[in-house]
Amino acid sequence: MTTRRLPEPGQAGLDDTDRLLLEHLSRDGRASYAEIGLRANLSATAVRRRIDRLRARGAVRGFTVVLDPALLGWRTEAFVEVYCRARTSPEELLATLRQFPEVAAAWTVTGEPDALVHLRAADTRHLEAVIERIRKEPGVQRSRSSVVLSQLI
Repeated sequence: MTTRRLPEPGQAGLDDTDRLLLEHLSRDGRASYAEIGLRANLSATAVRRRIDRLRARGAVRGFTVVLDPALLGWRTEAFVEVYCRARTSPEELLATLRQFPEVAAAWTVTGEPDALVHLRAADTRHLEAVIERIRKEPGVQRSRSSVVLSQLI
């Protein structure tokens, strides 16, 4: 499991208790307020109030399920550089990429490509089909792909 580094004290207006609650939530997003309260030495009500405030401020943007791609049979990965047509906004690209469940992550980047997209697929045939579907989207001009051979870290 990847450990996420939270902002240091003084950053983003979070106090030590907020950071502690966020650390617990990042480890187990399904933990109850009571469970988190036990670990943070707070009542369940206090935890709920603080988490509600963190959500209202945007520090917590949502709760999600993290799927294991290997259990889904998606053992093939690639990083795809996406080059957009002129005037394609990041919001348009985001809307396009959200259509594809194979998109594990995506970032806007500096350099020649406009975005870097991490794809997961069952095999190279599935991967090729997804890349071709992405390339056919109106805002996408072209792409360049690198298939992952093995994970080092």
